[in-house]
Amino acid sequence: MAFELFIGGRYLRAKRREAFASLITVLSLCGVGLGVTALIVVIAVMTGAEAHIKERILGSTPHVIVMPGGMAQGMGEYMEARKEILQVPGVLGAAPFIQSQAMIRSRRGASGALLRGVNPALSNEIFDLKDKVEPPGAWDRLVPDEASNPEGRPGIILGKEMASNLNVIPGDVISIISPSGTLSPVGMMPTMQRLEVVGVFSGGMYEYDSTLAWMDMKQAQKFLRMGDTVSGMEVRVKDIYKADRIASEITGALGPMFWATDWMRMNKNLFEALKMEKRAMFVILILIVLVAAFNISTTLIMMVTEKRKDIAILKAMGATKRSILKIFVLNGMFIGIVGTALGISIGTLLCTILEKYQFIKLDGSVYLFDRLPVKMEMFDVLVISGAALLICLLATLYPAWRASRLDPVEIIRYG
Repeated sequence: MAFELFIGGRYLRAKRREAFASLITVLSLCGVGLGVTALIVVIAVMTGAEAHIKERILGSTPHVIVMPGGMAQGMGEYMEARKEILQVPGVLGAAPFIQSQAMIRSRRGASGALLRGVNPALSNEIFDLKDKVEPPGAWDRLVPDEASNPEGRPGIILGKEMASNLNVIPGDVISIISPSGTLSPVGMMPTMQRLEVVGVFSGGMYEYDSTLAWMDMKQAQKFLRMGDTVSGMEVRVKDIYKADRIASEITGALGPMFWATDWMRMNKNLFEALKMEKRAMFVILILIVLVAAFNISTTLIMMVTEKRKDIAILKAMGATKRSILKIFVLNGMFIGIVGTALGISIGTLLCTILEKYQFIKLDGSVYLFDRLPVKMEMFDVLVISGAALLICLLATLYPAWRASRLDPVEIIRYG
């Protein structure tokens, strides 16, 4: 192999009269580097977006939700069901919850909301909500406290964007209206209750921050006239990627009157769309490397044309077709390897800068995040490098094959 490397290195160091071929070589190298850089940065952003969305979803929603099946209006004896769920292997916590649509109205506006009634003590087993609510201690104020709330008015925690739309802050009073009203002599009347805003929830996702409202479970049962029933159970599992299997085990333990779904199934369309977009961007951007590969082929074809006499002399001295093939394959792969290494270096540097300084801001009302998320994964870098090197290798095969097929006798005879 040392012989082929030596000759290939001599061919890459073009003389002054071969400056045009040398320029094409540099452009090919830069093209491969640019393509790899673009791939690494874009795929890192796509991976970061997927990880960011997954983190936000799991920070505001349970891993598994258990609901009563059939025509049941609610789950009774939910604490017994909780004990059964906690016995399932892989379950870390379970908490009852109430969920219903509602209308929230303030003096300055109104907004639809997804009302969630929770037991604050048990819900902390599912996800840590305390760090996402301001001011501190807001969860403890959901239940009326005579010391801080002499009027005995229940508390409510609103999503950050909803509170902004309603133009309310902690301490303000809002009205909540239930879609299921009560029958009166004049027809159906909506159920209304006044609550005090005790905190603002910031989950980091606009979809949640603009719709979620939290109140104490007991207060939600009274408001919605549910008696001693709940909508279902929230479950936290040890391994989030085994949530589907654990959901099946939970339904098996509770019986056919219950059904369970996991976070992957609830957000399947979103994650499938992200994966499809990631694959599409990979295919589109790999075309940049493909264009650079054509330049590599052009460079080698010109090199073979210029070095016809040298090839003939090498063959006359005993060089085999295999050796000639290796010389030009190594030339092309040198361009591919250096270009790929350059692209990886620049791409890694750009990703590090974007991740550290976060100077690109996004509109949270349009996107699912307010900063450009960046996350590099070694697997993605290896796939991108492998794809770039494979394309460069394929680009060298035809020119190298043509060089190995040259007839030294004809070249020496006719020049």
